[in-house]
Amino acid sequence: MPWDPVRDLLTMQGRLESLFGQATPGWVPPVDLVECRNRYVLTVELPGLAREDVTLEFGDQVLTIRGARPGETCEPERYQQLERGQGQFSRAFRFAAAVDATAVVADMRDGILTITVPKVATTVHHIEVS
Repeated sequence: MPWDPVRDLLTMQGRLESLFGQATPGWVPPVDLVECRNRYVLTVELPGLAREDVTLEFGDQVLTIRGARPGETCEPERYQQLERGQGQFSRAFRFAAAVDATAVVADMRDGILTITVPKVATTVHHIEVS
């Protein structure tokens, strides 16, 4: 059998994925992250997902959004066209300013998840020089 570099590369990729998991996620939902004066606002496109399909976690100044979009409802004989992402996803966002994790609000309507993350009010302490 003649040497085929593409076949060898695909074989190596398969071996690595079996060791470390798939290199590319099933899909990655688009997110807008906007910083306002007193809060951050994230807008996540999640068409076809219900509230129950999405989880949010907050720890160490990092907000993590996880979820899953189910695959086909039947066993397809052949894909005619496959454009919609499916499977599990995870997105993580670290905030530069201190935020109040206990006051985060999330709302999902019509496939759009809006997350509001309030910033912690900063106080200035004056130090007397002696």
